[in-house]
Amino acid sequence: MSIIKVAAGTINTTPLAWESNRKHIVSAIEDARRQEISLLCLPELCITGYGCDDAFYSANTLTQAIESLHEIVAHTAGIAVAVGLPLRFNNKLYNTACLIVNKRILGFAAKQHLPNYGLFYEDRWFHRWPAGLRDEVKVGDFSYPIGDLIFDVSGIRIGFEICEDAWVAQRPGRLHFDRGVDIILNPSASPFAFQKFITRERLVIDGSRSFSCSYVYTNLLGNEAGRLLFDGDAMIASDGTLLASSPRFGYADYYITSAVIDTDVTRLSHSQIKSPVAGGNWKVTDTFQWHEVAPAYQTAELEPFERGGYLKEEEFARAVCLALFDYLRKSRSYGFTVSLSGGADSCVCVALCGLMIRLADESIGLEAFKQKLGHIKKIQQETTVEGIAKQLIHSIYQGTENSSTDTYESAASLAQSIGATFHHININGLVETYKGLIEEQIGRDLTWEQDDIPLQNIQARVRAPSVWLLANLYGHLLLATSNRSEVAVGYCTMDGDTAGSISPIAGIDKYWLRQWLVWLETIGCHVKGHHIKVEGLQKVNSLQPTAELRPKERMQTDEKDLMPYEVLDAIEEVAIRDKKSPVDCFRSMEVRFAEKYSRETLYASVDRFFKLWSRNQWKRERYAPGFHLDDYSLDPRAWCRFPILSGGFEKELEELKTYFEGKNAKARKGKIGF
Repeated sequence: MSIIKVAAGTINTTPLAWESNRKHIVSAIEDARRQEISLLCLPELCITGYGCDDAFYSANTLTQAIESLHEIVAHTAGIAVAVGLPLRFNNKLYNTACLIVNKRILGFAAKQHLPNYGLFYEDRWFHRWPAGLRDEVKVGDFSYPIGDLIFDVSGIRIGFEICEDAWVAQRPGRLHFDRGVDIILNPSASPFAFQKFITRERLVIDGSRSFSCSYVYTNLLGNEAGRLLFDGDAMIASDGTLLASSPRFGYADYYITSAVIDTDVTRLSHSQIKSPVAGGNWKVTDTFQWHEVAPAYQTAELEPFERGGYLKEEEFARAVCLALFDYLRKSRSYGFTVSLSGGADSCVCVALCGLMIRLADESIGLEAFKQKLGHIKKIQQETTVEGIAKQLIHSIYQGTENSSTDTYESAASLAQSIGATFHHININGLVETYKGLIEEQIGRDLTWEQDDIPLQNIQARVRAPSVWLLANLYGHLLLATSNRSEVAVGYCTMDGDTAGSISPIAGIDKYWLRQWLVWLETIGCHVKGHHIKVEGLQKVNSLQPTAELRPKERMQTDEKDLMPYEVLDAIEEVAIRDKKSPVDCFRSMEVRFAEKYSRETLYASVDRFFKLWSRNQWKRERYAPGFHLDDYSLDPRAWCRFPILSGGFEKELEELKTYFEGKNAKARKGKIGF
C-alpha cells in the first residue's frame, strides 16, 4: 500500500491534568479513526503536558504518564498513533515519542537535541539521546526498543524528529534519509512567537524535500501552563509541497489536519539521489493493514487573516485572547476585572477581553464557549456576546483631581461598546487622607516641588485595594496593565498599577500597542468574510499617553517622563536582546534615528535606559506572570536573568559620556575650522 492518509493532531493540554489530557488525546484518536486516517501524530509530551517543570523529576509524574499511555493504547485499534511522554531509562529521563500500532506499543523514539536557551530549560530535566544508538527499556512487564529508531510497518518506514531535532544543523532527518524513511513525524511543543509559523513551514517543506519523504508536523495549542502560548500550528508536506495546514488559535480541545500521501512518489525522488547505505541496529519491524484510500490532489492554503497585511496585529489579538480564555478556565476563575484608566494600556486589556468572547464565538460558537466555562453559572443563561461580556468583564474608573474628562469618557465609551460592566468612583478623598496622616507624622506639608514621586505613587497605590476588592467579590482575575516598555525601565508603581493576577501585555511594547488600538478600531480581526472591530476605542486613540498623576497644569506625559517610546523600545532590543554595551547602543540609535532626534536626546535616552534598567530589576522580579509573545522577553523567570544588585553600568556609562562628548567636541572643532 503506497497511498496513505496521515494526520497531525493539535491538542490543548494542561500540565499534570491526567484526566483531561487523556480525554483530549482519546477524542482526537477516535475522530481520526472516523476519518479513516491510518497514521496520527500527536504533540510532544502531550500525555503530561509540556510545562511540568521540576514535576518531571517526580516518580509520580512518570508513573501517571505510563498509566495514561496504557489507557490510550486501548483506543488505537486499526490506527497507528504517535504520542509524547517522558520516560526513565537507566535512571535518566528522556523526552520520547511512543509509536502505537493497532493497540501494540512498538517502541519509543527519544529526542536527540534539547533546547536550553531563551524560553527553554529542557536540559534541566532531560538527557540527550545519542544519534545511532538503540537500546531496550522495560515498561511494566514488557521491554520495548528505545532510542534512534526507524519503524518499518508493513514496508512503510517511519522516523521521528522531535521538535528541536528539526531546528538544528545536524537534524536526525539526514540520517533517516540514508535509512530510506518514507514518513517523518515531528511531535512538537513549539511556543508561539510573531510570524514563527512561517519559519516552521520552511522547516517542514525543506525537510520533506531534502529527505525525499512525507513530513507530518504537529504542535500544542493554547495557554498550557500560564506563560507560554501555543498556536496549534500543524502541517503536512510531501516531497517539497505543503499539502495541508491547520487552523491556528482555535478554542476547541483538539484539531485534526489530514492529507493523503503517496510513498511511491517520494521513493522515486529518493532513488534519484545518491546516498550511503545506513548500517546499524536501528529498525523496528511490525505489520499493519494500512487503510485503502484513493489518491488525492491537494495543497495547503493560509487562513484569511494570515494572507492579509496585518499579520502581527492579527496574531497578537488571537494569541492573547486565546491565552486569556485558557487562563480563565484552567484557573477556574469567574471573569476579569480591570482598573480602567481610559489610557492605552488598560484599554488594550479590556478590549482583548471583549475580543476574546467574539473570537471564541467565531471559533466554536457561544454554546460551546459557555460549556467550556461551565463553572461560571452567571453566563449560562446569556444568549449574546454583550450579555456574556457584562458578566465576565468588570472595569472600574478611579479618578482623582488630576484625572481628566477625556480619560473618563475613553473608559466609559470602551466599556459600553463591548458590553462590560463599568464602575466609577472618586478616590481623591482617600489620597488626601493618606497624605494628611503622613504630614501629621513628619511635621510638614507634602509638595510637588519636594515630593513628586511619592505623591504620584500614593495615587496609584490607593487604586489597588478597591480594584482588588471588586475582583475578589466576583472571584475574578485582576489584570495588571503594564506594557513591555514600562517593564524595561520600571515605569510603574509596585503594589499600585502593577497589582494583578496576570499581566497580558507585559510582552508587547507601548509604541506598537498604540498602533494596534487604531487597527482594532478601524480594521479589526478578519473572520469568515467580515471584520471584528471595537469602535469604542476612538476616544483613547485620540489621547496622548499620560499617567495623570501630576496636577493638570504640569502637562504630564509618559514620553516626557521617560523618553520617546520608539527610542526606548529600540534601545531595549539592542541592549537586552543583543547584549550590546551603552556605547554600541548609542551608535545604533544614531544610525536608526539620525533624521528624527538630536544626538543629545539619543544620548540622554541611552544613559537613562541603562540606569533605570539596572535600578528596577527588583520590580521585574515581582511583576505578575505575563505571556511570551516573541522569541525573547524581559521575564526574569523565563528568559532574561539579571542581578537585582549590580554595578549599574557605571563604568560603561562613563565610557558612553566620553564617547558622546568627544564626538561633540570634534564636531565643534570642525565647524570653527571651517
